[in-house]
Amino acid sequence: NGMMGDRIKVLIDGSDITSSCANHMNPPLSYVAANQIATAQVIAGVSPVSAGGDNIAGVIHINSLEPVFNDSKQLIWDSGIVSAGYRSNSDTRLASVNSTMASEALSFSYQGAYEDANSYTDGHGNKVLDTLYQVQNHALLSAWKDDSQQIAVKLTHQHIPFQGFANQYMDMTNNDSYGALVRYQLSLDNEGLFTAQANWQRVEHEMGFFTPEKTGMMPMETTGNDLSYQLHWQLPITNQSTLLLGQEYYLYQLDDSWPAIEGSSMMGPNDYININDGKRKRAAVFAQWQETLNTQWWISAGVRYEYVTTRADEVQPYNTMSLMGMTNVNALAADTFNQSDRQRHHHIIDATLLAKYQLSDTEIIELGLARKSRSPNLYERYSWGQSTMATTMIGWYGDGNGYVGNLDLQEETAHTFSAAYQLTQDDLSASATAWYSKITDYIDANVLSSFTSTGNDLSKRNILQFTNVNARLFGARMDAAYQLTENTYGQWSTAASISMTRGERDDTNEPLYQIKPLQTELALQHQLGDWQNNVSWQWVAAKDRVDNNRLENTTDSYSLINVTSTIEWQNTTLAVSVKNLLDHYYQLPLGGVSIANYKADNSQGFQQMAATGRTVELSVNYAF
Repeated sequence: NGMMGDRIKVLIDGSDITSSCANHMNPPLSYVAANQIATAQVIAGVSPVSAGGDNIAGVIHINSLEPVFNDSKQLIWDSGIVSAGYRSNSDTRLASVNSTMASEALSFSYQGAYEDANSYTDGHGNKVLDTLYQVQNHALLSAWKDDSQQIAVKLTHQHIPFQGFANQYMDMTNNDSYGALVRYQLSLDNEGLFTAQANWQRVEHEMGFFTPEKTGMMPMETTGNDLSYQLHWQLPITNQSTLLLGQEYYLYQLDDSWPAIEGSSMMGPNDYININDGKRKRAAVFAQWQETLNTQWWISAGVRYEYVTTRADEVQPYNTMSLMGMTNVNALAADTFNQSDRQRHHHIIDATLLAKYQLSDTEIIELGLARKSRSPNLYERYSWGQSTMATTMIGWYGDGNGYVGNLDLQEETAHTFSAAYQLTQDDLSASATAWYSKITDYIDANVLSSFTSTGNDLSKRNILQFTNVNARLFGARMDAAYQLTENTYGQWSTAASISMTRGERDDTNEPLYQIKPLQTELALQHQLGDWQNNVSWQWVAAKDRVDNNRLENTTDSYSLINVTSTIEWQNTTLAVSVKNLLDHYYQLPLGGVSIANYKADNSQGFQQMAATGRTVELSVNYAF
């Protein structure tokens, strides 16, 4: 719904993983490979308080913790899947394996995935610099159960030796993470359920440069630790009503430093301490009641309270010297920061009300009302550097600008209303959703100054400081699917969707950053036994409403044709798809600017990221 980053709460098996990087190169979803995902739930806008706090945009809940049991008394082989894939454009190679041994009481499984890609090419056949990467993910799951209880343990590890970030000044040169999760579930006598869970996640993250496609020298090191627990009670009150109670605690600790470069007068002799032992703590309680009132009405209401505290220790710049008679702005900023009170407290109350009304056997109306809040993250609050170099290391927007933190940021609070209509008939299904969010103390950014590396206006970028403003976001989406016919040639159906989003600051009426333009999609689907085919046409409007503070680029409208064909034969599934069939050149409306291209040739300024040209994707899965 027009929001990004930390405004969306992403939970991996209920655990809260924080992005430990000044550029958010390791967001929560990056720690899960596709073959590990059992289910994915997306709740946009009005999400129940039990789904998670500390968000104003909604919740994405990824579930990979699904132990498999069988009827055997002994531990035996249960199932396995091996997969391999290839993408032509970026010469990407993919491989994954899932394996499970189980009995009626025990379950053990391993999930692993590997992916390696070169930089892709755009619709003109030109290489989009610095888009290469390599990643591997591993997960071990063990579980035990009896008639009334279950305990599961999941261990995870991720290793990324390199990943290019074309729209950032830095690249990822290593990312190692380790995680552990323990979940206990007990079925209560009154058909209720008690769940206790503890989570730990540690990441050691490094940035720098590793490829001639984007060169430089500046090491950056980040260590982050997430610790949390959740206690949930699901208690049936009557046959038609349920009470959900919860108590949760989250601790995030962050160290972010930039090692000195030997012999450098600017980046030495000290390590630059960006965030020193930063801590963000959240303690939460919630209560949520839901009831089926009658054959027509279902209602859910909840309240959540969170106490959030943040703090950080003293910092230091590379040095306190003045070069060429110029004021050392970072030395002054560090002194001011160190003399400040760096501890902050927030009392946050979330409340949601959801209702469904059955208009008829085929029609449902859904209404939602929510008050949701999010406290600033550590980088928004504690990034203190003032120089061009220091500020351009901060920011996850891909815009080439620099950012300065703000100790006095308040939590942002969204009041959201949504309404939806659903129709389900024999051959037709359709839905329409509209929503409006009024956000108090939305964390945006105001311009402090500008800089240019060439003297050319095309090279101009801004230094901005995070600040609270009031804002509003609204939009609508419509979807429809219709079965055309069924004959000896198979089932034929069509699907269509259209979505629109707008976002504006109240003080200036200027557009918010990275708001998606109007988008439509039309698909023709065919199925004949185990053979499925899909042809889709996507059209995205021109992006002409842009954030001038961030010097956001406009983009032209574009349309794409994608084709996919999948066939299952015994235990094997084969799939082939062609993305961007006509090899159309287009720029990503929300992709930010290509800093890699700018470094290679700054004569054109900061151009928008180009998207992938024609790509043939092949995959094969074998289950055993």
